[in-house]
Amino acid sequence: MPSQVFAMNLRASPSENLFAKFDRLLDAAGFDQVFHPRHLVAIKIHFGEKGNTAYIAPTFLRHIVDRVRRLGGKPFLTDANTLYVGTRTNSVDHLTTAIENGFAYAVVGAPLTIADGLRGNSDVAVQVDLPLYKEVYLGADLVHADSLISAAHFKAHELAGFGGTIKNLGMGCASRRGKLTQHCEVSPKFNAKKCGGCGECVSHCPAEAITLVKAKAKKDAARCIGCGECIAVCPEQAVSIPWDPDVGRFQKKMVEYTVGVMKNKQKQSVFLNFVTRVTPQCDCYGFSDVSLVNDIGILASRDPVAIDQAAVDLVNAQPALAECCLQTNRGSGEDKFRGVYPHIDWTVQLAYAEELGLGTRAYELMQV
Repeated sequence: MPSQVFAMNLRASPSENLFAKFDRLLDAAGFDQVFHPRHLVAIKIHFGEKGNTAYIAPTFLRHIVDRVRRLGGKPFLTDANTLYVGTRTNSVDHLTTAIENGFAYAVVGAPLTIADGLRGNSDVAVQVDLPLYKEVYLGADLVHADSLISAAHFKAHELAGFGGTIKNLGMGCASRRGKLTQHCEVSPKFNAKKCGGCGECVSHCPAEAITLVKAKAKKDAARCIGCGECIAVCPEQAVSIPWDPDVGRFQKKMVEYTVGVMKNKQKQSVFLNFVTRVTPQCDCYGFSDVSLVNDIGILASRDPVAIDQAAVDLVNAQPALAECCLQTNRGSGEDKFRGVYPHIDWTVQLAYAEELGLGTRAYELMQV
């Protein structure tokens, strides 16, 4: 049976602005039936890397926050630290970046938390018993929340083909070691030529797996737990990630992590895809290129698979913008995501999510 996906375009008028229209979208999706008084409600958002401009406008998050508060819930905005070295690697830099990007309390009306703690090691192992993972490592704040709102900026992605609800949850809710297990099969790699011998990785390693040998960091692979903390603290960027080249397997890992996120929250979750500024790259980059297509609107659903399938179909139905990066697949009905990343089969994540029972790719699109 197809799932319902509700959609609003970005047309507005003096009698109905976008926020009033957004309320109608949330009404149609049954938003008020999901959240209950005193619930701690995690609003999973991507705050955007410093220099990025494509992330969801904070004023929309304020609207969601106000609505949850009227229902008696206790909302907070959250994301987990990144595995790569950037402006969101630790919670101090991450929160600073979020505030600089407009997600201050004065704007969004809710506190911000970084779900996996100061350096990404505050996590919970959630048992899933799936083919690739028996357990997944998720940011503690996300696991302990009573309810979940996924607010995803829908765009192309260099490993998943596209990034929507599934990526916002599966990758975005993972702690540092959770992200590490998704991206690679082995523990971090040390580059002796770059190492300055400062010892930061030694003092921060929770497994005491790193020592300094002749003023160079050396890892004991047998003791390494793959937490990725050494990546975050190295000032010379001498610690890197041996990326898993099998992007199909990567997508399946991401889906299994999404199963862990949804455990015990299936009836307490709502999913939103903002299909605006559909950029060729993830918001993890410190820039935002021209959108692939015109802004389409906002989608809402109780099904994380159906909403991503609907977003893909809506984007691909549009002609490409003249000034965007696409060289092929520019026409209406052509696959824009394959046009940007021709070697990535983005259908893997949707098919595997459907196979694992996260939702269905069959949907009924309801315009509000």
